Amino acid sequence: MTTLTSRHTGIAATALRPTALIGRVFALLGLYQSRRSLARLDDTLLADIGLTRDEATREAHRAVWHVPACWRS
Repeated sequence: MTTLTSRHTGIAATALRPTALIGRVFALLGLYQSRRSLARLDDTLLADIGLTRDEATREAHRAVWHVPACWRS
């Protein structure tokens, strides 16, 4: 039988820390809401933040598990 230790990373190790798992769930929910809000911005507001409609649409339709590289551990 395999024993998980704190040196392991990934889902199995996260399962050992419920608070870390809850934090990730809330972060993903926030990301989902941000992407939906981005999709609702008009072209003027998108131009203000330096995005085109196509870029905003692509980002808004990404799967919730496609997170920024800096979030991956």
